[in-house]
Amino acid sequence: MASPIPETISARDLLRHCLATIAYRAGKVLRDVPESFAKFQPPERARTPEQLLGHLGDLFDWALLMARGEGAWKDSQPLPWAKEVERFFGTLRRFDEYLGGNEALHASPEKLFQGPVADALNHVGQLAMLRRLAGVPMKSENYFKADIASGRVGPDQTPPKREFD
Repeated sequence: MASPIPETISARDLLRHCLATIAYRAGKVLRDVPESFAKFQPPERARTPEQLLGHLGDLFDWALLMARGEGAWKDSQPLPWAKEVERFFGTLRRFDEYLGGNEALHASPEKLFQGPVADALNHVGQLAMLRRLAGVPMKSENYFKADIASGRVGPDQTPPKREFD
């Protein structure tokens, strides 16, 4: 028998599930891409994958700073691709750990969602689109069925349950 669905969860818990969702989707987008993907230049001088990934790391550094009450934005220079992937998951993990702890939030969960978290969801989608434009598409997936769990925010994610072309 399936466990009952809770009517409500805390805002922190919902934010942590959003971070796990970002990690799952980003893990899929960042897996199995050639090194050349980092510098793929889309039309109209849009950000390269490397620049987008660096921005994602900056977003979660900023989110953690705001959660701690220290919210100053910092633009960083993109690192080599593998280091930038590592940095992204590290910034995501540190923000998730803060949300999972007992320290006070100095920014509202709503503002943390509407700013850095929602922006990150958008940019992960852009990376997926850039993969297709760069000729390295990934399979689509029914994300409703994905095994996504709060706290699982690293690059190692469970395999997809249902992919399709």
